[in-house]
Amino acid sequence: MIVTVPDQNLLDALVAHTPEDQLGVTLRVWDWNRPVRDVLGDEADDVVCTIVPYFRAAPEWRSLTDLPRLRLVQAQSAGYDNLLKILPDGVHLANAYGVHDASTSELAVGLMISAQRELPRFARDRRWQVATTRSLADSRVLIVGVGAIGDAIRRRLEPFEVQITRVGRAARGDEHGTIHGIDELPDLLPHADILVLIVPLTTDTRGLIGAEELALLPDDALVVNVARGPVVDTDAITAEVTSGRLRMASDVFDPEPFPDDHPLWQADGAFITPHIGGNSAAMLPRMVALLADQLPRLTDGRRLQHLVA
Repeated sequence: MIVTVPDQNLLDALVAHTPEDQLGVTLRVWDWNRPVRDVLGDEADDVVCTIVPYFRAAPEWRSLTDLPRLRLVQAQSAGYDNLLKILPDGVHLANAYGVHDASTSELAVGLMISAQRELPRFARDRRWQVATTRSLADSRVLIVGVGAIGDAIRRRLEPFEVQITRVGRAARGDEHGTIHGIDELPDLLPHADILVLIVPLTTDTRGLIGAEELALLPDDALVVNVARGPVVDTDAITAEVTSGRLRMASDVFDPEPFPDDHPLWQADGAFITPHIGGNSAAMLPRMVALLADQLPRLTDGRRLQHLVA
């Protein structure tokens, strides 16, 4: 049984962690840039799993239909909305649950600190100017999304002496307190100094934050999006930020890549990063650990992990 890996670096790191004989599969490199049979030849008949390239063009996704024994497409991202439409019938899809918790949550907190303490302005001005800034401490932070990354953001925020309110799909409680339902969002937004979005992109969350929701936020509130770009209406957030009423610190946008001439690049209240949330040095060892657990399950009869389709 063969598993394709999108690059030699990931293959080498995986084998260094767990030798192939312990994984129970044979590893081959296929980067999705050439037709799979041009790369593997007849070995394509034995491919049971393929690992998706991480945030790279993958023009030969159509080759998935040339893999007759394919059972699993393994993503390296937490989000998977873009993969559902290319998944062949009868093939499972797994996401990289847990891999990006550390990277994305630390970026989310970094965006909050940078925006509240106005670090981009000081870096841009390049002059000594004593100033009083906003603070993360004592802020009312509304986290929309209570999955693994949302919980990692909560844990990292707690030492900063903030007031945290959490929102999930349905109201409930857990060991950390109350989780409000998404239907309560209109009542919660007026009391948020910082709105953090970390939800998957679904039909329910697309456009979740539009003009009506943004209008409910207090003046000078900060919108932090580390979810997916289409969760926030781009025109609506642009209008609020360029007017100076709201601020934003966002890692994701609609569309991506974000146009070079978009007015948000020049807006004083906008802090933009180019979808780097999960892409840090912390990703590779966590991805390797996930694969070292997942790949033997293809042969030993245990249930595959993190299936989303």
